[in-house]
Amino acid sequence: MATVEHLVPFVHVRDIARSCAFYALFGFAVRNSYDIEGDRVWCWLQRGEARLMLARAEEPVVAAQQAVLFYLYVDGLEALRERLEAAGARPGPIEHGDPGPDREFRVADPDGYCLMVTDAAAVVPPGAA
Repeated sequence: MATVEHLVPFVHVRDIARSCAFYALFGFAVRNSYDIEGDRVWCWLQRGEARLMLARAEEPVVAAQQAVLFYLYVDGLEALRERLEAAGARPGPIEHGDPGPDREFRVADPDGYCLMVTDAAAVVPPGAA
């Protein structure tokens, strides 16, 4: 039986360069891209096993209508939060996630997508073997 081996979020953004700069704060780097007449319209970002595809939105991206959030598992939760804050990203405080991880914070990307950031040790959900 065929099974899924990977899932890569693919999101539409207003400005690919701005979004790439934001995700670079998390350690993501552009691994592939597609330009039309010198204008970047798509890219593949990667950091280790974490992957994300971005495409230029043809319509406005409305933050209130983003019905998806991303969970990012990181080493050095406090250091990353400080780096985001220094870059003007306005992360929320580190809080207890209920029913989620013990320590996490929320931050919005430039298009309003919600990113929940937690310790890498929480990659296995509670109660899972």
